[in-house]
Amino acid sequence: MWPYDERGEIGDFYYARYGHPTVDEAEAALGALDGGTALLFPSGTGAATALALSLLRPGDTIALAAGAYFGTGKLFEALEPWGLGHVEFDQTGPPPEGVQLVWLEAPSNPMLTMPDFEAAAAHPAPVLVDSTVSTPVGLRPLEHGADYVLHSVTKYLGGHDDVMLGAIVCRDAAAAEKLRTFRSRTGISPAAEPARLLLRSLRTLEVRVRRQVESAASAASSRSTSPTSRPCTGWRPRPGSS
Repeated sequence: MWPYDERGEIGDFYYARYGHPTVDEAEAALGALDGGTALLFPSGTGAATALALSLLRPGDTIALAAGAYFGTGKLFEALEPWGLGHVEFDQTGPPPEGVQLVWLEAPSNPMLTMPDFEAAAAHPAPVLVDSTVSTPVGLRPLEHGADYVLHSVTKYLGGHDDVMLGAIVCRDAAAAEKLRTFRSRTGISPAAEPARLLLRSLRTLEVRVRRQVESAASAASSRSTSPTSRPCTGWRPRPGSS
């Protein structure tokens, strides 16, 4: 049985909080796409929480990209009683000095700014890039100097509205092992079924993302060239609805 190795001894999968074959397979597939070592978590916010708490200490400060996903800022506010602070900065320029983690978003949600990767990589603090919107199809942040990549798998990577997962992809294998240990001990661990669904979704990721981009570009082009186009002034009911 799978909890035991070929010698009949307890192996890596003896307890699901520590590891599971399906989770390992999904992590390997995502890690190959991003060019690092991937770890799954129950949600994107769970992944962000695990990284912040495993990497930082009381008194440390996170430099957060201005205009980033609002939930990230709310998470950092919730961590303030543990002694973690955060400041916002314009990610199109260099991060501020005196911070212990640089948190970028590429692109930011919803402002759609892109980071200055060169300036961030030159900063002495570790750099995380939330690449949820780009996915590995559009961007591989580790190739631009990032130390960690965050994905809210629930969105584009899952793509079918039935996967609730998060992921951290680490440049350094030792950093990934440290985060894996923290995950196991705190129980911020993924279930096997969402990991199976992620494996399904990754097989169609490139096709889905490219078609979404093409559809969006086509729609934008049609709106800009239509003589009857006009800005949306708000929600309007469908014909026949009351």
